[in-house]
Amino acid sequence: MKSNALGSLGAVSRLTLGGGGIGQAWGLTDRDEAVATLKAAVEAGIDLIDTAPMYLNCEAVVGETFQGAPPPHVRFTTKCALGSPPVGETAARLEASLAATLAAMRLERIDVFFLHSSIAPDGYAYAHGDARRDAFSTRWSTYVDEVVPAFERLTAQGRIGAWGITGIGVPQSVLAALEQQPRPAVAQVITNLLDSAGGIRRFAEPADPRTILAAATARGVGVMGIRAVQAGALTSALDRAVSPNNPDAKDYERAAPFRALCRDWGEVPAVVAHRYALGLPGVDTLVLGVKNRDELQQALAAEAAGPLAVDQLARIEQLGLRT
Repeated sequence: MKSNALGSLGAVSRLTLGGGGIGQAWGLTDRDEAVATLKAAVEAGIDLIDTAPMYLNCEAVVGETFQGAPPPHVRFTTKCALGSPPVGETAARLEASLAATLAAMRLERIDVFFLHSSIAPDGYAYAHGDARRDAFSTRWSTYVDEVVPAFERLTAQGRIGAWGITGIGVPQSVLAALEQQPRPAVAQVITNLLDSAGGIRRFAEPADPRTILAAATARGVGVMGIRAVQAGALTSALDRAVSPNNPDAKDYERAAPFRALCRDWGEVPAVVAHRYALGLPGVDTLVLGVKNRDELQQALAAEAAGPLAVDQLARIEQLGLRT
């Protein structure tokens, strides 16, 4: 497994095991297979595990698997879907979320703690779900005045190694967060050949992930690429029932020419999609949404194969699939 520097954290494996799959958030799997997948990932050289409380059973699986004594080279991230709490409550909510995570995973510290809410300007109106914006979105003023200071305190206390943001919010706010000081050590950024955030994009503007990726790289912020297969839209078949109106289902339909191209090449779409994402400049490590060992093996094969050839990239871009 190749490694790469992830901002101030230093070298990490080019693949990160995401918690959504082993937590049973992405299609069906069972507890035994989740544990086996986690163990297989570490044995294959993956040394960064990306978790979150909202990934259902994920943090409990980590705690059960390692019993509080993970291999010393393995590092962990977690997240807090903070939203926009009342003024003065942010620090307490972040600390409570962190404490619950540490208890579930049986750890004493977390290497990176992410704000997992969309960041948006104060008073911003979302195109979808605006009535619930305080549940999924953090106001800019809350981010600057409360989130960043709280993260900085947790870092100074040694309870976290660093902090980051999930860069899926309103692009102008994500870019502003990458610009100002203190800035996050790590950002999670959409990295797929559709440039799509699918169902997690609630704003009307283009998601603009490549501009965000370039901005993070230019400022020395480590980048964890996410959604390489866009919630299954870039695989052979969706692994869960979704409404035809779901943005992920629409992305799956839009990606039909990509699957046809992969058939012509005799390639597995998920492998090609992972190779594409790994080849994007600035991606330090790619977070996998795999839920079993078969899917893990496809991702490992993609990493071993390396970036796509120039002519393959050209063929994909000629499909005109980017949003």
